[in-house]
Amino acid sequence: MIAIFCFIAMVVTTLAITAWAGKRSRQRADFYAAGSRISGTQNGLAIAGDFMSATTVLGLGGLYFVSGWDTAIYYLAPLAGLCLMLLLIAAPLRRLGRFTLGDVMTSRLQDERLRVFSGLSTIAVSLFYLVAQMVGAGTLISLLFGLSFETAVIIVGVLMAIYIAVGGMLAATWVQIIKAVLLMVGVGILGVLCLTRAGGMEGLYERAAASGDGVSALFQPGGLKSSLFSDLSLGLGMVFGMMGLPHLLIRFFTVPDEAQARRSVTVATIVIGAVFAVLFLIAGPGGLAFVRGNPEFLGADGKMLGGGNMVTVHLATALGGELLEGIIAAVAFSTILAVVAGLTIAAASAASHDLYRTLRRKASSEKEELWVFRLSAVALAGVGIGISILFQRENIAFLNSLAFAVAASANFPLLILVLYWKRLTTAGALAGGIFGLVSSIALIIASPAVWVKTLGHATALYPADYPTLVTAPLAFVVCMTVSLMTTKSPASTPVPAQ
Repeated sequence: MIAIFCFIAMVVTTLAITAWAGKRSRQRADFYAAGSRISGTQNGLAIAGDFMSATTVLGLGGLYFVSGWDTAIYYLAPLAGLCLMLLLIAAPLRRLGRFTLGDVMTSRLQDERLRVFSGLSTIAVSLFYLVAQMVGAGTLISLLFGLSFETAVIIVGVLMAIYIAVGGMLAATWVQIIKAVLLMVGVGILGVLCLTRAGGMEGLYERAAASGDGVSALFQPGGLKSSLFSDLSLGLGMVFGMMGLPHLLIRFFTVPDEAQARRSVTVATIVIGAVFAVLFLIAGPGGLAFVRGNPEFLGADGKMLGGGNMVTVHLATALGGELLEGIIAAVAFSTILAVVAGLTIAAASAASHDLYRTLRRKASSEKEELWVFRLSAVALAGVGIGISILFQRENIAFLNSLAFAVAASANFPLLILVLYWKRLTTAGALAGGIFGLVSSIALIIASPAVWVKTLGHATALYPADYPTLVTAPLAFVVCMTVSLMTTKSPASTPVPAQ
């Protein structure tokens, strides 16, 4: 009952924020970028709230439960990506863009085909990421409310469409800020209770290691049971993918200048790093110590209630009863709402500002573009519901990593070359971007995780689950090779974003 109350309170709060933001969002700039009036500190909290998704609260807890310390790559690689984002991306992106990545792409190479590609790539990456969030939300709601998974994800999809269609970026920003604060508080409470119950860090690790046969192996390398190639590809994808995720990159358009863009990344890195440290060093072992083998969290078939993604919620129940379970569940749900809001804005703004305006081939009014934005948000909610039902049994940390892989292969090479390589041509940018997008998605489909586990084939066409080590370098090669073989467009000087 407490968990249900916390859920309802969270939904009411976020809907109130949406109504408030809706009254203040009238123009295109308000819906896409909150009028560029967000401060660096606020935006840093929003970036942290936008990035720390269902994967952070639910997926990584479940992954640690079965793979142990090897999950460190899921924590360290994004932080490395944030550091590189601060050095390479934040300031020039804010200088060249206004609403979408398409604005940045066409700031040097004034070819509308790049805007179309950017829109398609943004939608593809956002959908991969969105599915992971909706799987987490569906599992959480179905467990706590006793609903079917399908009903649960429909509820999330409807809420998602309302937030964005009514409140736009301003609503998403404040939902993300509040969520980031709640997440820090909730994870902090969880960490303190773990240490208190176990009698300190040493007691926690001893209890975790003794929680079942062979569990001590979870503190040794090799828990992911993957090849060196897959591990390198995963790490590379998460580092470079961090700098190619559209829903994070468009947040730099919400601040007024480059200095605030840099401050945003600094604040986000500090917040994300602190939360990750508690989750990896304390909450992960806490799941082994207090949840593993506990009959309270096992179903009649001996499997964990709700699956591995619910380890963190069960840990909260074990440590603080129904009250803490309700708090952590509500925090997890707010996490998901905040992230799906950012993802939907990225994809819907790409659909309206990049695809619709370009493919329509004649000027569209701001009012017309905003209607397309709202309709796109509703359509994306529907597509996300359908795909998440198909992948409902996958670990959400794994699903998230696929979004990173596509972003690292399609967006990151093109973005870096647009910002820093003067010899890039339109033909080279299109060739490399399309190659990265198509090849990464193709290899994901051909991987063991999708081709065998999801689609039911006997043998995978591609031997690893992560394609980045192949696709990202080749995307750079294709971009640069084609650029060197083609003539640079004369219209290649920076221009203001439209």
